[in-house]
Amino acid sequence: MIYLQIHCSFLLGSNECPISSSNHVSKTENTLQMSNKITIGDTIPNFTLLDQNGVGVTIKDKIGKPLVIYFYPKDDTPGCTKEACSFRDQYDVFGEYGTEIIGISSDSPASHLKFAKKYNLNFTLLSDENGEVEKLFGVPRTALGLIAGRVTYIIDKNGVVRHIFNSLLNAEKHVEESLRIIKSLE
Repeated sequence: MIYLQIHCSFLLGSNECPISSSNHVSKTENTLQMSNKITIGDTIPNFTLLDQNGVGVTIKDKIGKPLVIYFYPKDDTPGCTKEACSFRDQYDVFGEYGTEIIGISSDSPASHLKFAKKYNLNFTLLSDENGEVEKLFGVPRTALGLIAGRVTYIIDKNGVVRHIFNSLLNAEKHVEESLRIIKSLE
């Protein structure tokens, strides 16, 4: 069994670890070991990753508004470009609902910056170069584990996962699903 250790500082700001019973956890010296993926109803754990400008983004600082966190395989590939451009094109609609969009892949901040500039992306891209956050969320990998999956998580203003959409091949559907769920949170 593979375990990923994360600090036990969750979004709600308490020192307790509010993890659902669906996760197998053991707390040791202020760390938490998780062996299961994040599911609907879970509070997302705090993490910090670098954005496309090399600035650290801490997810707990984003709580208070709905979030769309989407994991994608690689910058500037056909499916990922379609998905990113679809989120870009619907950015104002998401904004009407106070929603922030965050894309995450294992690409470097420099790669993200080039990708964002090339396609005029108007939202945050985070670099998970070691794949730790991908593993934490339980994003599946394909092709013998070589290709990262494409999964979108809709997070409410309290940091709770309200919907998960997983489709590697239907990249643009992630945007449609995200909007549908965000509109229903009102």
